[in-house]
Formats: sequence, C-alpha cells, structure tokens
Amino acid sequence: EAQLVESGGGLVQAGGSLRLSCVASGFTFVDYSVGWFRQAPGKDLEGVSSINTDGSTYYADSVKGRFHISTDNAKNTVYLQMNSLKPEDAAVYFCAAPTIISGGALFGLDYWGKGTPVTVSS
Repeated sequence: EAQLVESGGGLVQAGGSLRLSCVASGFTFVDYSVGWFRQAPGKDLEGVSSINTDGSTYYADSVKGRFHISTDNAKNTVYLQMNSLKPEDAAVYFCAAPTIISGGALFGLDYWGKGTPVTVSS
C-alpha cells in the first residue's frame, strides 16, 4: 500500500526557516513527480512546489526565491526547505504524488499524506 508521511512542521517566527520531509513507502519517487501543497484555515488547497523525475521544478509565485524542493532517492524522501517564512505561509502542508501542472497551477493526483502543520508567528 502506498503511503506518504510528512514531518518537520512546527512553530517558527517570521523570517525563520523550516525543512519539511515527506517519506514514501509502497512506491518510489524515482518514478513519480512529487509535490508540496498547503491549506490554510478557510482557504483553498494551494500547490506550492513540485519536482519531476527529470529534476525540473515548479514553484508557486508566492514562494519563489524562498522555498526549495529536493529529493533524496536513496531515502525515498522529498524535502521542502522554507526560508524567510511569512505569517501567510502558515498552513497544513501536504505532499502528494504524482503531480501535474495545468493552467499554471499545480495539482496532486493519487497519493497524499496527512499533512504537517506550520505556524508562523509575527
């Protein structure tokens, strides 16, 4: 059974950094694009970043220059390094695979984790 498990969320002050991790079991990231999504209370799910099997990446405009996605195939893990965090980055962050980009937006398909919460204090 395919599973994704996120970790690394927490409370951070504005301007600080966090690194989220997502570990997959039951499938390997080598074969799938994988992405990070977030949902703040009362807001829609937002595609944040993705990385394809060829290493190409996608970032939402709101996080460009601040967030960085990477994978460790040996550990079957995808990371989201989040720097210069802002209060508006606070949300529950999910990883999902595979992902597609349509109309400039990122969408997740089959497999989803349960999320890890990020709180940013001002």
